Amino acid sequence: MRDLFAVVMLSGIYGLLSASFFVAMDAVDVAFTEASVGAGISTLLMLTAVTLTGRSEDAVRHKPMWALVVVFITGGLLIYGTLDMPYFGSSQAPIHLHVAPHYINDSMQEIGIPNIVTSVLASYRGFDTFGEVVVIFTAGMGVLALLGMAHRSREDIVQSDSSNQLMHKQYLILRIATKLLIPFILLFALYVQFHGDFGPGGGFQAGVIFAAAIILYAMVFGLSTARRVINPTLVKLLAAVGVLLYGGVGVVSLLNGGNYLDYNVLADDPVAGQHLGILLVELGVGCTVTAVMVIIFFNFAGRREYAQKLSNKGN
Repeated sequence: MRDLFAVVMLSGIYGLLSASFFVAMDAVDVAFTEASVGAGISTLLMLTAVTLTGRSEDAVRHKPMWALVVVFITGGLLIYGTLDMPYFGSSQAPIHLHVAPHYINDSMQEIGIPNIVTSVLASYRGFDTFGEVVVIFTAGMGVLALLGMAHRSREDIVQSDSSNQLMHKQYLILRIATKLLIPFILLFALYVQFHGDFGPGGGFQAGVIFAAAIILYAMVFGLSTARRVINPTLVKLLAAVGVLLYGGVGVVSLLNGGNYLDYNVLADDPVAGQHLGILLVELGVGCTVTAVMVIIFFNFAGRREYAQKLSNKGN
């Protein structure tokens, strides 16, 4: 178990170092994402998952030969697909000759925002980003399906609350420091969400920061308290609302006579339409990412809490 915790912590340290490398290479947006996701929320979720891991491995009931065959076939196809790709870093690659120059030279005139990364993610390749949001939403629903919590009795909830209160009395300094930090974390998340047009940030980073604040609150004040403050049903609804908001922008674009996710038709001025479309889709991304991260944590932490209750009753 200690080795697993060491691996998780080393993974978080590696994510932080990778973010530093990206900053040194002037890839600030990528560094922002790596710091918030790789070194931040991923480490918390992995630590929560490790706590669910037993000390011994269950006996293998079947031989996963077909799974191994599928892995080899998939890996072979992926390797075969890379044979036609240009060499890494080649200056003659099509992306360096055609795509990147267009983004760099024309994005300000076509999109009207200083951050080229946001222009690419939210406008030029809006279809890809929409697919990523759907994948995140699907991951959250998958966690709900696999780790669905059994209904806990009122007695379990009362016992959990009493143990949480005892923990709060023991760690008073941590509790006070958390109360002071959470408002600033949420404020910074709002800044990242609505300032992504002009600097590093956007819906993905802001959503993770929002979720980190909620997870910090749950870890310090207890899962039961966090569920009373943040309704799990509302969180699930928020995950779906984010996807619907993103997809709805594309539907409105179609109804206005444009292509799907063509923000130019959202306003009389194409640049103003781009601003409005990017603002809305980034908000949808932020909502879905925040909700899914919280869903994953609540289900992992709740499953551990429920298992502990069952173990105590058995003893």
